[in-house]
Amino acid sequence: MFTSILNGIEGNLSIQNALLCTAVSLTLGIFIAILYMFQGSYTKNFVVTLAILPALVQLVIMLVNGNVGTSVAVLGTFSLIRFRSVPGSSREIVSIFFSMAVGLATGMGFLTFAGMMTVLTGVVFLLLMKTPFGETGSADKDLRITIAENMDYTEIFEDIFRKYTSKSSLQRVKTTNLGSMYELEYHITLKDSKQEKEMIDAIRCRNGNLTIICGRRSSIQEEL
Repeated sequence: MFTSILNGIEGNLSIQNALLCTAVSLTLGIFIAILYMFQGSYTKNFVVTLAILPALVQLVIMLVNGNVGTSVAVLGTFSLIRFRSVPGSSREIVSIFFSMAVGLATGMGFLTFAGMMTVLTGVVFLLLMKTPFGETGSADKDLRITIAENMDYTEIFEDIFRKYTSKSSLQRVKTTNLGSMYELEYHITLKDSKQEKEMIDAIRCRNGNLTIICGRRSSIQEEL
């Protein structure tokens, strides 16, 4: 059904075919970048990277004459480079793989397939992001509490959680401030979302007004 425009070409890539593949790669890359910008916060550097990444991957594929195994090995060498940056979010990782997949398809000459799958995947992505698919309830929260090292964290807030939450679990304990404090991370489900401030005030009285962070699980995880 899908035919590569590079069929029968072995070592003799025409300028017309190369420019056509590059133009399609850049067009689809810009489409992916716009799709990424449409979904929330972003940086210019990352958006520009998404836009040109398909063309770069396409170039690598063409240089190895469409040999997927060789091209994957070449691209894999980039994993040896350690960038001084924080780990990306799941949305960033998916967008990067999306751009690389498009570059792989255009580099093999399957322009129609690349265009169709880009549009189809983009539409599905938008629909999933705009619907409640995968969302947690508004009462589901991540809670981080800082306490002094001389406090027993095992059951210190149990009575408060019984009053304000239907479910709570301690996920992680971390020492901070050179070991002089503990940072506790909980997953909680509030009985009533309107009582969130009341619960935080009760915790503040217990932990000596030290730092408390309460928010949706996705926002807390990205901060971590």
